[in-house]
Amino acid sequence: MLNLKVGKVVKICTARKNCVEVLVKINEKLEKAIAYNIFVNNLKVGNWVIVNTTAVDLNLGTGGYHYVLSNLNNMTVESKCKGHIMKLRYTPLQIKVYACEEQDSRYHEIFNNFDSLNNMPVLIGGLHSILPPVTVVLKKYNRNLKICYIMTDGGALPIDFSENVFFLKEKGYIDGTITIGHSFGGDYECVNIYNALIAAKNIMNCDICIVSMGPGIVGTGTKYGFTGIEQGYIIDAVNTLGGFPICIPRISFKDKRLRHFGLSHHTITVLSEISKTSSNLVIPKFDDWRLKYIIKQINDNKIHTKHNIYYMDFNDIINILENSDIIMNTMGRNFKSDLEYFISAGVNAKYAAEKMSCRV
Repeated sequence: MLNLKVGKVVKICTARKNCVEVLVKINEKLEKAIAYNIFVNNLKVGNWVIVNTTAVDLNLGTGGYHYVLSNLNNMTVESKCKGHIMKLRYTPLQIKVYACEEQDSRYHEIFNNFDSLNNMPVLIGGLHSILPPVTVVLKKYNRNLKICYIMTDGGALPIDFSENVFFLKEKGYIDGTITIGHSFGGDYECVNIYNALIAAKNIMNCDICIVSMGPGIVGTGTKYGFTGIEQGYIIDAVNTLGGFPICIPRISFKDKRLRHFGLSHHTITVLSEISKTSSNLVIPKFDDWRLKYIIKQINDNKIHTKHNIYYMDFNDIINILENSDIIMNTMGRNFKSDLEYFISAGVNAKYAAEKMSCRV
């Protein structure tokens, strides 16, 4: 069920290309709200709006904003997009996009004529927060790498919600984006991960691709009940298309939940049960009990019998990330308070960069 309220816009706080953050007065209380241009046109101070307050009412961390559903002072919104593919299908907010695969698209035959990704490295993350460390390390090792980010619909659906994507594109760490499934707002739209990978390779001409959901993973504390389970399907998709899958493990020793201590149960489940084909992953070469703990998890779950596991020194990764101009956070923890998580993402990016160097 939706929680809907009427409020008045009292301030435009920040404005990015396709969305704005505003302050809305609701029942004499000031509340933050996000408005996406695709749904709401020309929002101004003084406008009366209908806002969806469901996430805030539930005290959800990632969804801690209201969302503007409609501008009562400007009710008419007309799409200028010529596409025919619907996202958010059969909901009151369904939108049309111009997908690369559409029959009248100039890219249509690229998909029919596709042969192979030709071993293109594809870094597959389980959380949106892998984007900053991965892109920063990749560009540090090769500034000329063309990097595509494919955002799945496992988390936030509008790519414009992600401040990470906005700043990484603005600073040149990401060269282009593709949104798939019901996620929307990328530089290109595709129906699914297979065609998105083809588009990344043969339309964007990227060198390396990163795939992860948007902000806000869904988790239930059950073995299979998390949206990051998509990592397994994506590994298989990359292999099917002739790419080189690199699965970024979720590693932390700061998470208070035992199921996420060391190698997260998300990564263990994906690698031991969900993926049907092999992937490559790098574990930081910690010089103490942490490495022994992770190796035991790998052996206990027989992950090493299906996947290629490498161990890598990481002092250079720490220096790169510490000196980066990009802010890094995951689950409310910053770089210094969850060092192992960001190092793990970084060493996998270094491995991918080295794979590219070997191909030159």
